Amino acid sequence: ETNPKLRVSIITRLLDTFYQIRAARVCSCALWIIGEYCLSLSEVESAIATIKQCLGDLPFYSASEEGEATDASKKTPQASSITISSRRPAVLADGTYATQSAASETAFSPPTIVQGSLASGNLRSLLLTGDFFLGAVVACTLTKLVLRLEEVQPSKVEVNKATTETLLILVSMLQLGQSHVLPHPIDNDSYDRIVLCMRLLCNTGDEIRKIWLQSCRQSFVKMLSEKQLRETEELKAKAQVSHAQPDDLIDFYHLKSRKGMSLLELEDEVQDDLKRATGEFVKDADDANKLNRILQLTGFSDPVYAEAYVTVHHYDIVLDVTVINRTKETLQNLCLELATMGDLKLVERPQNYTLAPESSKQIKANIKVSSTETGVIFGNIVYETSNVLERTVVVLNDIHIDIMDYISPAVCSDTAFRTMWAEFEWENKVSL
Repeated sequence: ETNPKLRVSIITRLLDTFYQIRAARVCSCALWIIGEYCLSLSEVESAIATIKQCLGDLPFYSASEEGEATDASKKTPQASSITISSRRPAVLADGTYATQSAASETAFSPPTIVQGSLASGNLRSLLLTGDFFLGAVVACTLTKLVLRLEEVQPSKVEVNKATTETLLILVSMLQLGQSHVLPHPIDNDSYDRIVLCMRLLCNTGDEIRKIWLQSCRQSFVKMLSEKQLRETEELKAKAQVSHAQPDDLIDFYHLKSRKGMSLLELEDEVQDDLKRATGEFVKDADDANKLNRILQLTGFSDPVYAEAYVTVHHYDIVLDVTVINRTKETLQNLCLELATMGDLKLVERPQNYTLAPESSKQIKANIKVSSTETGVIFGNIVYETSNVLERTVVVLNDIHIDIMDYISPAVCSDTAFRTMWAEFEWENKVSL
C-alpha cells in the first residue's frame, strides 16, 4: 500500500512462492494481499490459477470414503469411541487414513503436516485438518478475484467459466465441512461467509461490488494513514523533550582518570553516584512529603516561634527556617546561629535581620554533607529588643539528619545492581 511501484514485483513473487507457505495464519494474510492487490488481467488470472492449484483436485473427498467412515463407526462402537477420545482419523489428500492427536485439531492451531500433504497443495492439506477459517478466507479471495476479472476481462465466456469453477470450489468446501470424514464439522461463521460468497457470485449488484473492491481498500488505507500520523506525533513529542539544560556541566567520562581530579569533578562524580544510589530524588511538587519534613524548632510560648523545612539535595542540606515574632516589640539583630556535629559543614555565615512586631521572616541555611552518615544540627536564635540591653537567646530543638529519610524506593535491573555493587563497594572490604 505504501510502495505502489513495488506492487507488481511483490505480487509476482508472492504468487510464485505461495505453494510453500505451510502456516494457516500466513496463508490467510497472503490470500488477503492477493485478493486486494491483483489488479491487471494477467495477475488476476495467475492468482486464480495458483489458488486452484494449491487446493488440488475436486472434490476434497470421495463418497466411498464417507461410507467407510460411517461403516467403521457402526461396526465397532466401543473401539471408535476410544479412538475418538485419544486419536481421531484424519483423511489425507491421497485418500489414506492417518491418526492425529486431538490436541492439534482446534480450528486455529497450526496443522501438523501429515504424510502425503507435501505432495498435495498447502491449502488442501490445511483444509483437510479442519481449518475452515482458512476456507472462508479462500472463498472471499476467490470471490474478489472473480469480481475483478469481470472488470478487466472483455470475454464474457472466460468470466462465466471462472465464476462456475469458483462456485464449485465453494460447494465442495461446504460439503467437506458437513461430511463425517472430518472429526469436527464446519463452524457457523465460516459457513455463513462461504454461503455469502456464493450468493454474491450468483447475483452481483453494483453496490456490493463497490464494497468488496473499493470500500475495504479505502478503510485499510485510512487505518494505515492514522497509524502513521500517530507514530509521527509520538516522534515529535519525543523530540521536544530536552535531555539536558543549556547550562549543564558536560562530563567526558572517557577522558577522565581518577588521579588528579579537581574538587569540582570529584563532586560531580559524587553527585552522580548519589543520584544513582538514591534512585533520583523526590520531586519538589510532592507536597505531602514536604509536610512530613517540617520540624518545630521552638515552643509555642517562646517570644520567637521557628519551624524548619529540611530538604536534602544531592550533597547539600537546605534548611528553610520560618521565624515569627510573637511579641509586640521590634526585634533587632535577630540572628539564626547553627552548629553541626558529624560530617556536616555550614556553608555561609549567619546574617542579622530586624523583625517588625508579629511579622515573619524566611531564613535559608545551606549545609554541606561530606558522607552519608547521620548528623545533628544544633542552633539558637539570638536577638535584641530596644528596652532590654542584653541579647536574648532562644535555644532550638536539634535537627537530626538521617540518610534514610532521603532514600526513595526505586527499581533497577539485575545487571545495573551488580555494576553498582561493584562500583560503590557496598560490600565493605576489611584489610587484615
